[in-house]
Amino acid sequence: MLDLLRGAGPAGLGRAELAARTGLTPQAVSKITARLGADGLVAEAGRAASTGGKPRTLLRLVPDVHHAVGVHLDRDELRAVRVDLAGRVVAESRGPLDFGAGPEAVVEAVVRAVARVGDPAGLPLLGVGVAAPGPLDHRAGTMGRVTGFPSWKGFPLRGVLQGRLGLPVLLDKDTNAGAAAAAGAWLRVAWPDADSGRGTDAAPDGYAYPLAGGGPRTCVYLHVGTGLGAGLWLGGAVYRGERSAAGEFGHQVLLLDGPPCRCGARGCVEALCLGAVARGDIPEAARILGEAAANLVALLDVDRVLLGGRVVAAAPDVFVAGVGAVLAARALDPGRPVVALAGAGVAEGAAELALGPVFGRVG
Repeated sequence: MLDLLRGAGPAGLGRAELAARTGLTPQAVSKITARLGADGLVAEAGRAASTGGKPRTLLRLVPDVHHAVGVHLDRDELRAVRVDLAGRVVAESRGPLDFGAGPEAVVEAVVRAVARVGDPAGLPLLGVGVAAPGPLDHRAGTMGRVTGFPSWKGFPLRGVLQGRLGLPVLLDKDTNAGAAAAAGAWLRVAWPDADSGRGTDAAPDGYAYPLAGGGPRTCVYLHVGTGLGAGLWLGGAVYRGERSAAGEFGHQVLLLDGPPCRCGARGCVEALCLGAVARGDIPEAARILGEAAANLVALLDVDRVLLGGRVVAAAPDVFVAGVGAVLAARALDPGRPVVALAGAGVAEGAAELALGPVFGRVG
């Protein structure tokens, strides 16, 4: 019910609509919304236009009652955001990070960043989502053998941070957080921008989404930064695989006996794409990314390919056009997926994952 109210934005929904969409009885909806109202999570949003009877009272989510923090640990940068229940960023911190300095130094950096974005008024946080380079074990909260950083293998990052912060902590791969942010960006457009006070009816990729009970069911988020990976949003949720290892997109081999990759293989898409970036050949980098994306689309039949990461942000039009051209050329039917920029960053996605339990999304 909270998820439906979040998607409806400030306009809200009536109790009858909530009953119809949840399958609950009107009496059950009244009891639940009364409890949510007592907890400060739901408030009246006015009355709907009369259709002949008594005007319906509309209910809305109260986004400011709780906040969560999302942290993106990149190999050379740490970004933290505090968001409200609508997913809007209300505080942000960014600074350099030496991921290779080891777990202890990074833990200290995270603790400081969470303190910087914390609410000065003392509003308690629901939790902290941490997005880190993979591979890692999402369920156990431990790091894996991150390419180039062997000291991280087996480090219980989630448990250590929970002990230091005294808060629930969720650990996931940066690409999974990116997928959550990209798929969840449609929700945030239902709420007025914190600065302008204006909302919009279209998601950041320019395609209209329903503002309640909808959103993309399948998409892939491709992240190009200091590394290259994918987050998979399948069936309305992040898909992690049996061992949290899904989405190692950057290490698919595109060129047999190609240039060596830091993973130990040769001809990986990451080595080819980032090599083109290093040479300054951004159109070639986009073409390589598109070829790898086309393989993924052929396997998963997704309806959106969303692009993010600092390399994409430096030349967004080139990447959207380049990836789109390859997908169009390799499409087996006219219904090829939309290619667009992701509507939010990895830190926002980490916060979105931390908010998940509030809206019935667990795991």
